[in-house]
Amino acid sequence: MSILTKTLLGIVEQSEIDALEDRLAGVKSLNDNAMGVELKRFGNAVAFSVKNIPGPSYNTVKGISGENIDGVGEIIEFYSSRGIPPRFEVTPGNASGDLFRKLSTLGFYQSGFHTSLYRSLSSDDSPQAVKQNNIQIEEIGLEDFDIFGELYTKGFGMPVAFKDFVTANNRVLAESDDWTFYLARVEGHPAGIAVLFRKNDVATLAASATVPEYRNRGVQTALIQNRIQQAIDEGCQFIIGQAAFGSVSQMNMERAGLKVAYTNAVWEKLT
Repeated sequence: MSILTKTLLGIVEQSEIDALEDRLAGVKSLNDNAMGVELKRFGNAVAFSVKNIPGPSYNTVKGISGENIDGVGEIIEFYSSRGIPPRFEVTPGNASGDLFRKLSTLGFYQSGFHTSLYRSLSSDDSPQAVKQNNIQIEEIGLEDFDIFGELYTKGFGMPVAFKDFVTANNRVLAESDDWTFYLARVEGHPAGIAVLFRKNDVATLAASATVPEYRNRGVQTALIQNRIQQAIDEGCQFIIGQAAFGSVSQMNMERAGLKVAYTNAVWEKLT
């Protein structure tokens, strides 16, 4: 396991930016950017915006630091002009009292935490073996991609009406060699999905979900192990993951050998 250095912290944070940027580039390519995807850089900070996908997941600022203090107002205006409430994700390595005071004076507050995890990889590594004879993992091909949207919406408790939307926004990524989509079956029954993204020898554990009736049966653990093994086979140097602080997802990643790199401070606007 690599010792956590400032350089490695930068690799972890950049992997998060790369994965989101690549994902939204795919969404932007659909139907003449019907979702209203925009991205703007403010120094090292990257403001992501998707006007027609409400919520914080895609409308967020990453990479912000004390160097952006004088430009925070401009970042907020970028979102305000689009009628979108911004969210700032501040890593410990980029945090400063001055930055937090600036956000506070502009009406923002710390609303939560989000954990980023990492593990160094080598060809001699292999995921810790866990008995999973009843779980089968396979890649999802474009011809069978509808099942991804179905299991994703079930796993995240989303309305069934979102299935086609989720399918389309991910199918475009599946056409790229940088993204791989997985299906987990329990005794032959579709039970969960997961995604792996690779760039610059860094692999990212992207979205993963298990349908309610198959939870607590090792599905997520199997999907994590499978993606780690693919990352090793492809010669990736690191694998990165993100999870809600203290969540089951975080615990599953730690059991697979990932360590906490840092916990983001999430700042949102007072309403």
